[in-house]
Amino acid sequence: MILITGANGALGRLVAAELADRDDVVLGTRNPGSAAPGSAAPGSADTGSTHAPRPARRRIDFDDPSSLDLTGVDTLLLISAGYGEDDVVIARHDAAITAAEKAGVRHLVYTSLSGDGDHLAYALAHRWTERRLARGPLAWTVLRNGLYAEFLATIAAPGPDGTIAAPLGAGRLAAVARADLAAVAARVAAEPERHAGRVYELVGERALGGAELADAVGGSYEPGSLGAAREAIAGSGGALPYQVPMLVGTYSAIAGGFLDGSGIEENALRTLLGRAPRPALDAYRTAVSALSAS
Repeated sequence: MILITGANGALGRLVAAELADRDDVVLGTRNPGSAAPGSAAPGSADTGSTHAPRPARRRIDFDDPSSLDLTGVDTLLLISAGYGEDDVVIARHDAAITAAEKAGVRHLVYTSLSGDGDHLAYALAHRWTERRLARGPLAWTVLRNGLYAEFLATIAAPGPDGTIAAPLGAGRLAAVARADLAAVAARVAAEPERHAGRVYELVGERALGGAELADAVGGSYEPGSLGAAREAIAGSGGALPYQVPMLVGTYSAIAGGFLDGSGIEENALRTLLGRAPRPALDAYRTAVSALSAS
């Protein structure tokens, strides 16, 4: 059995779709009653359908260790439980790994952060989790994901006049289409033994800069300052206090040239996909359009 955590999240839904033809997949989520696309509500069944049964759902809440029932799970795909202070995220991951060890899970696949992201404020919890796995008894695989191209649509979105003012400077980001990272995660989870003990770097093959992003959406690129970005983020009301330095630090790392993929010795994205990666610029353009329409 493969259990996917965070199955209602953007990455988890895509992984579940990749594994939709299997009958041994369970979707883990805080709220099993809120079915993700392509999944069934608890207790439902396909009767008279020619399609494969929809995957079962199980309540998995990292903030409630008593909910971490991993009985019968052979492979756990642990999608990083971010969106919290380091101590919160570390506690969540530790609870999940401990539950996996107690339940006799054979293999844990973890979605981490690319190696060139060590300058980012949210890298520590990822590296702690990698170390926790390396020191434990479980077989494991670490997928060091690059930042999503779709994330760029949030932090480098064009304004009403088409101007991108994100403080990216002359830096570039080796962004990845989220769907490609989901495809890799599904492949590895389906055959975990082949990937035991491996740490895979998964970043975009073509790094994107502000001017290219602007060209993709028919706008212009006029980068602002980090200070102006900090004020805008803090004043937006949509960011929690710990998220302000995280976002500003991400801008700074991109502008400083630390996330362009040049620091990655071996990018395994194309090899694990078995094909050319999706153009990250296309994923960015699509995400910008979706945000504009919402």
